[in-house]
Amino acid sequence: MFSRIISYLPSARILLDPAALRVLIRRSEFGLIVAAAMVGVLAGFAVAGMSWVSHELHQLIFKIEAGERLSSSVNTDRLTILAAPIVGGAVMGLVFLILRKWRKKPMVDPIEANALHGGRLSLTDSILVAVQNLISNGFGASVGLEAGYTQLSSGIASKIGFLLQLRRSDLRILVGCGAAGAIAAAFNAPLTGAFYAFELIIGTYTIISLAPVVVSALTATIVTRLFVGDAFMIDVGDFGAVVPADYVPAIVLGMFCAGGGILLMKGVTFVEELARKSSISPVFRPALGGIAVGLLALIDQQVLAAGHGALHLNLNQSMTVFALLSILLLKSVASAISIGSGFRGGLFFASLFLGALLGKLFAYAAPYVFTEATVTPVIYAVVGMSALSVAVIGGPLTMTFLALEVTGDFPITALALAAVITSSVTVRSTFGYSFATWRFHLRGESIRSAHDIGWIRNLTVERMMRADVRTAPVTMSIEEFRKQFPLGATQRVILVDEGEKYAGMILLPDVYAAPTEDAEKKEKPTLASFIRYRNDVLLRSMNAKQAAAMFDKLEAEALAVVNNQIERKVIGLLTESHTLRRYSEELDRRRREMSGEI
Repeated sequence: MFSRIISYLPSARILLDPAALRVLIRRSEFGLIVAAAMVGVLAGFAVAGMSWVSHELHQLIFKIEAGERLSSSVNTDRLTILAAPIVGGAVMGLVFLILRKWRKKPMVDPIEANALHGGRLSLTDSILVAVQNLISNGFGASVGLEAGYTQLSSGIASKIGFLLQLRRSDLRILVGCGAAGAIAAAFNAPLTGAFYAFELIIGTYTIISLAPVVVSALTATIVTRLFVGDAFMIDVGDFGAVVPADYVPAIVLGMFCAGGGILLMKGVTFVEELARKSSISPVFRPALGGIAVGLLALIDQQVLAAGHGALHLNLNQSMTVFALLSILLLKSVASAISIGSGFRGGLFFASLFLGALLGKLFAYAAPYVFTEATVTPVIYAVVGMSALSVAVIGGPLTMTFLALEVTGDFPITALALAAVITSSVTVRSTFGYSFATWRFHLRGESIRSAHDIGWIRNLTVERMMRADVRTAPVTMSIEEFRKQFPLGATQRVILVDEGEKYAGMILLPDVYAAPTEDAEKKEKPTLASFIRYRNDVLLRSMNAKQAAAMFDKLEAEALAVVNNQIERKVIGLLTESHTLRRYSEELDRRRREMSGEI
């Protein structure tokens, strides 16, 4: 019966046939939209499922009520508050011990996957990251689930794209669809999720990617709301009006938030570096971090987990300056220790929470400095949320749309935009990184965004060079050199020393244009007097862009390629003209692929 129904539905047959769906995606934009909708549904299930598991863990471990949030719950046993993060750290250490023996390659996140690997992301690794994130958050570590949401959803999207054998550009878009669905579902904010994908995961906005990403974000939001309702909505309560005089304090708040974001990122790095320099094994670091988090939670329970309950608690009630400062400091330290000691998670929601606290603190001081301003503490909190989160996460439009979808108010959104732009520019000018790209930098990667640079890295010097190079010993006489290399036989010859190490390059016209004997010194010139680029070589691992920069710097038409800087064995020769031609051809091919011409 089912097969008979399918036989009458051509579109259904296409959806159930990977080969047919692949052809549809390649030939029609509608096919990619269909795949994006599938990804959105699965992302919605992933977010709802992870959220449910996290809440069940909180109820099981901390004995909170069904409708409570961990960070705002009351009457929680103090021994449990102290012990739970320690136990969670021990479990994380055990997981790390198992993975260290099993997984040899580092795990790749969606930004790195799209920047370097054409959207290739391991689903197994993504599931492992999500499980680690759930363990960390479930036992009360001061981390959010957004990292797990995006990793799992993007991993699912990449797997679907791999099974459909999508082109590199389409696969990158589909990974962005997974991330868009995750963030949209996590905050009940489709526009925020869509621009999170454009700015942070795909790295650019195009007409081709617009419809799939938005469809995925909307689909994931709808699916998640069917299961969790309005649980993910951020309720800011009542807020006042905005006047032109409010923009100046918003810009100043943006500067403060930029500084706060940089301090938070530096704090995580400081804890990681402190742990690395110590003799403590990585297996035991999460448990020690759990001790610190547990002790901080004894002072104020609001530092536990992501902080959804604590955010609503602080938004909707009046608090003293000392209380706000205390929570701000405790949450910052707890988040830095959690991530720095080895718990798995991100700073997305932590940055929102800390930004709201910083905004409310700023609201207490603003009337004394900006007498014409009329903004209420709640509005300052929303502006602070957007400004601090853009400092840490990046994505100015993402965080601006978050303010819009949280408040539904355009004047407040414009105010948030002013603060977000100020914060973003300040961080880029003084620090230069978001949290994700900063961690790439610490690992030695040069990634600054999700722009596709993987193809550039694949276009290496070793792939472009000529291996049939002419070499000669540096001790060879001029006469012998001229006999072995007559004029016109080649343009250049590489000289090597007795140990076969690179010694320099000689241009044949130079040798034949020089006199056979120095008239003043009455001695014959040697090959050494004609050597160029003695210390300037290309390495086989360099990419086309690095090679082009070397040619430009040295004003050289060709350079020798060596195996490494220690042995310096000559393995080839590369010319500037060939490098630029190959780079231009590959760049043009990528552009045509992005525009859908191939």
